Amino acid sequence: MCGIAGEIRFAGSAVDESAVRRMTVTMAARGPDGEGLWRNAWSALGHRRLSIIDLSEAGAQPMVDHQQGLALVFNGCVYNHEDLRTELGAVRRFTSSSDTEVVLAAYQKWGLDFVQHLVGMFAIAIVDDRRGRVVLARDRLGIKPLYVSHSLTRLRFASTLPALLAGGGVDTSLDPVALHHYFSWHSIVPAPRTVLAGVSKLPPATVRVITRAGAIRDQTYWQPRYTRHDEAAGWSEEDWLRALRTSLTTAVRRRLVSDVPVGVLLSGGLDSSLIVALLAEAGRDRIPTFSIGFDDGAGSAGDEFDYSDAVAGRFGTQHHRLHVKNADLATVLRDAVDAMTEPMGTQDVPAFYLLSRAVSDHVKVVQSGQGADEVFGGYKYHQSATGDRRDVVDGFISAFNDRDSSQIGEVLQPRWLCSSDPSRELLHTNLTAGGADTPMDAVLRLDTHLLMPDDPVKRVDSMTMAFGLEARVPFLDQDLVALAARCPPELKFRDGGKGVLKKLGRRLLPREIVDRPKGYFPVPALRHLSGPVMDLVTETLTSPESRRRGLYRSDYVDALLREPNGHFTSVNGNMLWELAVLELWLQRHGVSD
Repeated sequence: MCGIAGEIRFAGSAVDESAVRRMTVTMAARGPDGEGLWRNAWSALGHRRLSIIDLSEAGAQPMVDHQQGLALVFNGCVYNHEDLRTELGAVRRFTSSSDTEVVLAAYQKWGLDFVQHLVGMFAIAIVDDRRGRVVLARDRLGIKPLYVSHSLTRLRFASTLPALLAGGGVDTSLDPVALHHYFSWHSIVPAPRTVLAGVSKLPPATVRVITRAGAIRDQTYWQPRYTRHDEAAGWSEEDWLRALRTSLTTAVRRRLVSDVPVGVLLSGGLDSSLIVALLAEAGRDRIPTFSIGFDDGAGSAGDEFDYSDAVAGRFGTQHHRLHVKNADLATVLRDAVDAMTEPMGTQDVPAFYLLSRAVSDHVKVVQSGQGADEVFGGYKYHQSATGDRRDVVDGFISAFNDRDSSQIGEVLQPRWLCSSDPSRELLHTNLTAGGADTPMDAVLRLDTHLLMPDDPVKRVDSMTMAFGLEARVPFLDQDLVALAARCPPELKFRDGGKGVLKKLGRRLLPREIVDRPKGYFPVPALRHLSGPVMDLVTETLTSPESRRRGLYRSDYVDALLREPNGHFTSVNGNMLWELAVLELWLQRHGVSD
């Protein structure tokens, strides 16, 4: 929906309006339809608008209620805003049809509990001048990002990390623990960390209260239990299938709330195809759908058009196919890295960048299938959890991690190494916590609530919003995720993963869409490096900037450059590309540690 930014000053120091303006300008691509800035004596808010609901100026931000002493900026969408508007009619006389004003009224009525009433994706900042505080809030699954930089005299926040850098005064030294995560988990760095020591992320499902004096308090407001101890414990498989179908249908229909057309990113896989099928079932004709493919390479197919075409034909969508040649892919890699809110080394990121660029010429909102694999156990590494509970940590590490601490020591120079194994410690803390009945439950909880927000969710938000395109993810509907958490894991893990979704798919989709080997977003040119892509990788890793930074061991880099296509992550990504993305991101964003 937009980009937000702001600053809070402590102990009476003057707010830096120019810094907020610089942060806001940096996010123009996220919000091409408007700009706003507001300040009082101790805080300032900035906003870039992508007009989706209430296209008039009445929905512009920052939204200010002088009578209540409130000012708000908000990124995302509240899907139940019309129901809440009816409920809140006694509290506020609404002057717009926007969901932004509903968020303001919800805070006015319920205070910090306002997030409990919101169904949607959001990052919110509310200045409450009467109480002398600012409230930050992030949605339950971390779909919308919120980055924070904190010092003794001020706190700043923004929708992107580069926006905070534009504001200035950020500690840009590298965080060794974040680097350990990055090289353990194919570039995933979970909240609250980022690769920069001076920037953190507000965790999903968190409300943070910051007072004028600088006191900070966090509250986690949502965590579904992965247990069977409720009225659904005795449900049959058919009961679960019926309940999940109803919940997914509701999730898809919720995400049609818009004053502009809504399309679908259609890969031809099970998840996006189910979205199209359920939209067609809801009576939506000629849905705009979009697929992308690349040149074949090194024995790997570069597209799955046969499958997406089959779904588009079955449901009569208005289908668009984008084929990208390898030479064209190489020309946008630097731009794709520029659009990353954090370095992301998986091969599908530039693919989403190109797809989003093309789709934004047609629609401003799309639904996408991200999250289904994490919620319903669709990945091969999930199968590691079918053993004994005592083995769940070692089993997950064996299936998911790319490197252990000793192998990370072969990649990084000694100054960047950790004396302990922080990635294993974080996994152990999450996988052994209460609230999960089985190892399978614990692994899906870990993937859904810790890893996923900084893996597919972050990738899709960064690349779509680079072109003012809002991506909505029905498989991460809060009610669907809570229901799936209670679903017996054996139903999810059946048929090699996503068993219950596959069973639903066989009732709605062409059989060949469901009963085929699992596909990944294929980008052969970024898995098997050669030509202009390899030239960029070599240039980046041997550049004077890279040598001065001294992040990587030169012998490791040299070995990978000699054999660029011989080292892969657990999700089939090229390790050399992962190294290059991190260094290139640091260079492109002016980070010189």
